[in-house]
Amino acid sequence: MATITRFEDLEIWQEARRLSKEIIFIAKNTELNRDYKLKEQIKDSSGSVMDNIAEGFERNGNLEFRQFLSIAKGSAGETRSQLYRLLDNEYITEENSKILIAQYERLSIKIHNFITYLNKKDFKGTKFIDS
Repeated sequence: MATITRFEDLEIWQEARRLSKEIIFIAKNTELNRDYKLKEQIKDSSGSVMDNIAEGFERNGNLEFRQFLSIAKGSAGETRSQLYRLLDNEYITEENSKILIAQYERLSIKIHNFITYLNKKDFKGTKFIDS
């Protein structure tokens, strides 16, 4: 496996960013734009997925990275729950909700699998390497 030196190169971050952009599009272009609280909650939780992946990566420690990945996975679950609220309030169609929920479920699985991969590695992170 090639060494990744930037969080932007992580597939899970790229996917989280793409999904966050979809949520922002919905927030701007549907009746959700009038429901300030729910709009901000789902924008925040979807953004939190990508932000926590990035923050954990930048901490240069395997243990911290796994912790932030776990938080990102939790935010993906929070976003999925909020997608049901969007459906229940008729801000999105059932078809659109199923697609987005499935995409967030797949992202959660990818994050989980990455955490599992990191759990098997002895490498602690670059901040523990003596210069």
